Formats: sequence, C-alpha cells, structure tokens
Amino acid sequence: MKVMRLRKPGGLENLYLDDIAPREPGTGEIRVRVHATSLNYHDYAVVKGAIPTPEGRVPMSDGAGVVEAVGSGVTEFKPGDHVVSTFFPLWWTGEATPELISQVPGDRNDGFASETVTAAAKAFTHAPKGYSHAEAATLTCAGLTAWRALVVDGQIKPGATVLVQGTGGVSIFALQFAKALGATVIATSSSDAKLERLKAMGADHLINYKTTEDWGVAAKAFTGGRGVDHVVEIGGSGTLNQSIMASRLGGHIALIGVLAGYAGPVTTVAIMGNQIRLIGLTVGSRDNQLDMIRSINVSGIKPVIDCSFPLEGLADAFRKQESGTHFGKICVEF
Repeated sequence: MKVMRLRKPGGLENLYLDDIAPREPGTGEIRVRVHATSLNYHDYAVVKGAIPTPEGRVPMSDGAGVVEAVGSGVTEFKPGDHVVSTFFPLWWTGEATPELISQVPGDRNDGFASETVTAAAKAFTHAPKGYSHAEAATLTCAGLTAWRALVVDGQIKPGATVLVQGTGGVSIFALQFAKALGATVIATSSSDAKLERLKAMGADHLINYKTTEDWGVAAKAFTGGRGVDHVVEIGGSGTLNQSIMASRLGGHIALIGVLAGYAGPVTTVAIMGNQIRLIGLTVGSRDNQLDMIRSINVSGIKPVIDCSFPLEGLADAFRKQESGTHFGKICVEF
C-alpha cells in the first residue's frame, strides 16, 4: 500500500511516497481502507516542521474510508462500514487529561496519508449517512472543533448571535451549525466575493475586516449594541481584541486558532470587566463526535469542499492551502 511520509526537518519538498504492507487487526482493532483525508492548519504545521515529528512520519490527522477487517472483540463495526477517524484516539469521553490527548494521528503517531490504516476500533466512529469519504474526512478536526466551540462549551441556544471569522473549514462549519441551531450569524472576511458566498449559506450580517478596521465594534452594532453571544476565534492574539469588543457582557469566546498571531497584547481588563468566558479548546472527544454525527444525520448539513488532490499531490494541496484562495476544506482522495 502507498503511504506519504515526511523527512526531517520538514517542508513540502520533504514529503515522499513509500510502499509498505498493511497490518492485520489485532484484538480490539480494525483495518480501514482510507479513501480521503482533509487539510488542517495543524497538518500544515507538522509538514512544515513547526511541530517536530520523527523521521518518516505519516502525516494527516483526519481520515475516512471503509472497514476491511475487524479483530477479535470488535462489535461496533463490520467489514463494509463507512467510518471516520477521531482526532484524539484515546479520548473517548469526559474531560481531557494529558494522557488522553497524548496521541494525535499525523503528529505524535502515524496518520492518514496512507491507503490503509490499522488502529483501535475506538479511534473511529461511523460516518454520517450519505456522506462521501471526502465529506466525512472534514469532520475529524474542523467539524468537531466548531461543534465543541458552539454546542459543548458554548451551550448555544436558539436566537443566539454568533460571530465567525473567515472562510476556512472551522468557520464555515460554525456558520452551518449555528444556523441549524437557530442562531443569527455575523461573518467576516477580507474578500467581498467570499462574503457573498457566506451570505448565500445563511450568514445574516457581513463585515469586510480589511475595509472595516474596527470590525468588532461593527459586529456589536449589528446586535443593537448588546454584543454577540459567541465568537469562534481563529485568529489568536491578532484578532482577539476585536472579538472582545464584539462580545456582550458575559459572552463566550472560543479560542481555537492562532492564524493571526501566537502571542501579543490583549486587553485583559475588558475580559474581566465584561465577564467574558474565554475558553481555549483543541477539537474534542469521541463522544462529542458521536453527538455531532447524530445531529448531522438529522440536519443534513454537508461540508463545503473547495477542491481535492490525489495522495501523490499532497504537497500541491498544501500549496493551495498556503495561497489562502480556498473556500472551505481542501481534501486528498485516493
């Protein structure tokens, strides 16, 4: 079977194809013929060498495909089932602990840039009904992050106002989940064309953050001055102050990304004075994923996929990600 590996110290030029034999499943394991993976910023950081990994690491945290074989003791899956991976294979339920989040495919252990993966059955869930493998592969990281931000941590209620940033996978999933749950959505982007696409998807208010410098104030104005209930914050320190300005008294900011800065000055007095709940999060548990998929099976939400590449084109897929021209998820199908 073909796998894509990464030479140290990383870099797109250090991705290379290898050919290895698949492993038979042991007790409690399944063997999955992987058909798709999707790109996340985390995967990009691994491949570029920003997150050090051992020589020959197989990257990619997300994977979806078909069960080929099951080991003894496995009752949840059977050959032919469509499955999708979990981001933290050891974190099944409850609160996270250092031990439960110690493994991440494509980072701390081999990932899904591989035609076949053999792993614990609990490292997968069933895919949503009617999803293609590429669609399912968008859920592991981006989909579940948005779900946890709004539903698990945010405890979103119908009629809430949600602010989403940009047109990456997490932000678009957050828009879709928020609308399905009866929320009003304010969306930002630097592109008027992308904002129009967000409007077509249900965004109620639009802000071009390039032409509106104080977009946090503009977002708050859309609420009549009350402030937004939830912010899905993907920028980090570079955008956090604007998110704080947009938030209502007692509002919730889900800090999930650092695209606009790893560190920097933040108006902590505004967090305190406005009693804002600022919650950092990294994806979620298997139980969270099961809940999300149950909801998807009812709502019929489908991911937005910008484009797909073959396995041997993984480096080109990351170059597309670097360009910032995509809308939604970039996938690799094989």
